[in-house]
Amino acid sequence: MFHLFEKTDSQIQKDVKNELKWDPSVADTQITVTANNGIVTLRGTVPHYFEKHTAEKAAQRVGGVRAVADEIEVNVFGTEKKSDEKIAEAALNALTWNFQVPDDVKVSVDNGWITLRGETNWAYQKTAATNAVNQMIGVRGVTNEIILKEQVQPSDVKIRIEEALKRSAEREGRKINVAVNGSGVTLSGNVHSYSEIGDAELAAWNAPGVLKVENHLKLTH
Repeated sequence: MFHLFEKTDSQIQKDVKNELKWDPSVADTQITVTANNGIVTLRGTVPHYFEKHTAEKAAQRVGGVRAVADEIEVNVFGTEKKSDEKIAEAALNALTWNFQVPDDVKVSVDNGWITLRGETNWAYQKTAATNAVNQMIGVRGVTNEIILKEQVQPSDVKIRIEEALKRSAEREGRKINVAVNGSGVTLSGNVHSYSEIGDAELAAWNAPGVLKVENHLKLTH
């Protein structure tokens, strides 16, 4: 990702704490934050897996953060504790009612931990499967082992991404470099707004066969 300026670890720690407090999806304020050389470690206990997931994403949003070590534990208690059978049933229903998820995604549950398996054509379908189940009560974690079955040539992926960027921003599309390595895409270059950085990354993820996107776009004025 891009960095507008260097931050000290104490600044990063403070910013991550404030980001966690600002995000209404993270209700638990007992999460501790440490930072060392830009690597943030989150510790504590939350009652829902979604809070753990959201806390990690919140930390990743903070400028200066190079990596996040998520050591938060999910401790489901009381009436919110569900059997694996109930969780599996609810997960199947959630996937069935989500039009973005293919019908052949399989679910297994072990001690509250959901594992998703199957094949999809697009990365967004894989993400949609995780999002469909990670907010359910009683879930302690989600492992997504869904694979992309559509394999395309790197040149094809590059052309698709560049065309998508030009459709959304013709002037900026020419300044973004797209490098493809297998199923991974790296974006580099200069743009003039935060929205263009997000649009470029979204275009990359929407290309068939893409499993990883590294966004090294920089903001210039």
